[in-house]
Amino acid sequence: MNKISKETQEQAMKVAKGIQRPNQTKEQTKLISQGIEKGIAEYKKQQSKKSREQDKIRKATLKSKTDKTEIVELSKPKPSQLPWLLLAISWLGFVSWYFFN
Repeated sequence: MNKISKETQEQAMKVAKGIQRPNQTKEQTKLISQGIEKGIAEYKKQQSKKSREQDKIRKATLKSKTDKTEIVELSKPKPSQLPWLLLAISWLGFVSWYFFN
């Protein structure tokens, strides 16, 4: 079973003493404190699990975005080459038209 930290035990005892009734014994207060400790431990476990699941989702989203970006980048021609290619073709067209007409 998981160990409960001193900090959690102290928090639980503070809460238990804060809600203590006038005729309540120390043993009853201790039992209430233990119940609160278990509740805090369970809450921390749930939050940890939730955090792990959110992290997995975040990583999967990042990975899918990265994969999509790589595919798009591979399929696009380089924008700096296209204007130069069109310029060269047009000059070849002008030169050939000039000499063959």
